Amino acid sequence: MAGLGKRMRPHTLTTPKPLLPIAGRPIVMRLVEDIVRICGQKVEEIAFVIHPSFGEKTEKNLLQVAESLGSKGKIYYQEEPLGTAHAILCAGDSLQGNVVVAFADTLFKADFQLDTTKDGIIWVQKIDDPRQFGVVKLNEQGEIIEFVEKPQTFVSDLAIIGIYYFKDGAYLKKHLQYLLDNNIKDKGEYQLTNALENMKNEGTKFSTGQVLEWLDCGNKDVTVYTNQRYLSFLEERKAPLRAKSAQIENSVIIEPCFIDADVKISNSVVGPYVSVGRGTHIQNSVVRNCIIQENSHLENLNLHNSMIGNSVKWVAQPLNVSVGDFNQIS
Repeated sequence: MAGLGKRMRPHTLTTPKPLLPIAGRPIVMRLVEDIVRICGQKVEEIAFVIHPSFGEKTEKNLLQVAESLGSKGKIYYQEEPLGTAHAILCAGDSLQGNVVVAFADTLFKADFQLDTTKDGIIWVQKIDDPRQFGVVKLNEQGEIIEFVEKPQTFVSDLAIIGIYYFKDGAYLKKHLQYLLDNNIKDKGEYQLTNALENMKNEGTKFSTGQVLEWLDCGNKDVTVYTNQRYLSFLEERKAPLRAKSAQIENSVIIEPCFIDADVKISNSVVGPYVSVGRGTHIQNSVVRNCIIQENSHLENLNLHNSMIGNSVKWVAQPLNVSVGDFNQIS
């Protein structure tokens, strides 16, 4: 999660992308919660690979995420964007035993338990345009026979979604280090798919895993959509979505919505698919399909498909008009 999230600006100018909220909790927290759920056993350690510029507050928040899940947290740094293989190797001290690797700009819906007896599992999803993703090619038995990074001519439509399981973390580390020691790059970076190809050639048997739904957090629109879908997941699980200290006055809440502590909503219609961060006030407004962060004040607004940051004050002027017969206003 060491990327600077430039496609999510202006939000990532002050908050690292993996700490932006989805259904009221940081993206990375939602991700590790789901990984812990599918592991079906205690996760001893959660290692975060970040950029040094994220700062002490971010590091403290990440360690608290790990602690909340009963794990030890560990911070590693990737100072330069040298590729996925390099990023994972930055956490080399944590590559031991059973390891799950995940990139923190993707979320998923899944209903299975991890099979730790397999050498490796690569989670994939069939997509229409695989040119911006690593893909896998399968044989007739459904075994992975080839890994290709961002193919510009069609190889396969099974895109790697950024979640992997390895039975032997030390063996993965060995193959990542081999790429760096021999300066083996693809498209100018050290790619995990090259290490996977080498491991396969040495006899590692990789299986594919399927998730029910794969969600991206790469830009504003897809992040708002991911928030919508994740609220639906939480509603299906009957997870609590409204804090007891939230105040709802003369307002309609159309579920599912996440409403955090000390939120005040008055004379408004909120939802569906809205996440409202702690301490935010919404007044005389209609808000649907939005992410609103903490301690903001919104008044006289009609918002849709929007992201509002922290400590925003936005008070629009209500209209005072005189409209004659047969006018059309749009």
